[in-house]
Amino acid sequence: MKRVITYGTFDLLHYGHINLLRRARELGNYLIVALSEDTFNKKEKRKETYFSYDERRQHLEAIRYVDLVIPEKSWDQKAHDIQLYQVDIFCMGDDWEGKFDYLREYCKVKYFKRTPEVSTSQIKSDLGGYGRAINPPIVIEDDE
Repeated sequence: MKRVITYGTFDLLHYGHINLLRRARELGNYLIVALSEDTFNKKEKRKETYFSYDERRQHLEAIRYVDLVIPEKSWDQKAHDIQLYQVDIFCMGDDWEGKFDYLREYCKVKYFKRTPEVSTSQIKSDLGGYGRAINPPIVIEDDE
């Protein structure tokens, strides 16, 4: 069995995420996704998510390419996870290119080109922040 692992926040799941997960799964026959916990996102990544860890985990578990979701609690856990889960290939988006080459000591490392026209940051920006309506509905008051 060839095991693959990737890491991420996977907030506001979109087709760019699905492309990454599909391509990662095509590298092997068992895909592990290390999903950033809420505390790790806030303190270390300086990100605030729309969906909680449990909600994001449920989204990932519903995707046919994903076999196992584990928590990402720190930047330093990658080598440990690779050894613990007997991972053959580590993969990430190419915005991280070169940053994880040190993991080649433990497994193959692959960087995928990002889906250029979509990102969670862009979606949040387009929505005017965490899902608020860009054009709020018009309220018509009754003249009783």
